[in-house]
Amino acid sequence: MIPIRHTIERTRPPLVNRALVAANVVVFLAQLFMGDTTERIIQTFGFMPARLVDPGAYGYAGWEVSITLFTSLFLHGGFVHLIGNLIYLWVFGGAVEDAVGHFRFFLMYIACGAIGSLTHTVLFPHSTVPSIGASGSIAGLLGAFLVLRPHAKIVTLFPLVVYWAMAEIPAVLFLPVWFGMQFFNGFLALQAARGTQEVVGIAWWAHVGGFLFGALLAALFRRNDRMRAHA
Repeated sequence: MIPIRHTIERTRPPLVNRALVAANVVVFLAQLFMGDTTERIIQTFGFMPARLVDPGAYGYAGWEVSITLFTSLFLHGGFVHLIGNLIYLWVFGGAVEDAVGHFRFFLMYIACGAIGSLTHTVLFPHSTVPSIGASGSIAGLLGAFLVLRPHAKIVTLFPLVVYWAMAEIPAVLFLPVWFGMQFFNGFLALQAARGTQEVVGIAWWAHVGGFLFGALLAALFRRNDRMRAHA
């Protein structure tokens, strides 16, 4: 499923969301021009669970490893990885920013990414495979969108075998299905990694953790806003 747009009208421009899209693109272009240095950049600024669990074993201080919870969010492993993330960020991010405000949106983006990486670490604490990408952050925005805009409809593109179909899918259907796919794939990843802490490919549990934390933050923001309005 490829989301194209949603049916919610914005009341203010998504300045932070656009800036995040631009930042991810700029960093990716910089990676392309770095050539062979890119691998070293990913190893240094990507998030590695084993390095967080035992920083000293890798010659790092705890605060240095903690920084990679955030720097890793702006690195991507390829063009498809980048475009896949930015499509979801572009479609869903603006509506969430419109609902919670610019500053809280930025905090949500960063916090959900970090929580996603920590969730990945809980399940794969000894993995030495660097985790990169904004997927955990974007998963958090999807969770927030479900809480804040449950009645929205998502114009979705379905690449079928012989043709492409388009339909409007309610957010209350689209997003739980998306989350279910992440959870199912995460379960399969756990089974595949049984007996070893090495995990390759997509950090599915970062998506699960980010989504749930984003939904929780959105619920708290909405509750606080209602209490403030009532007061």
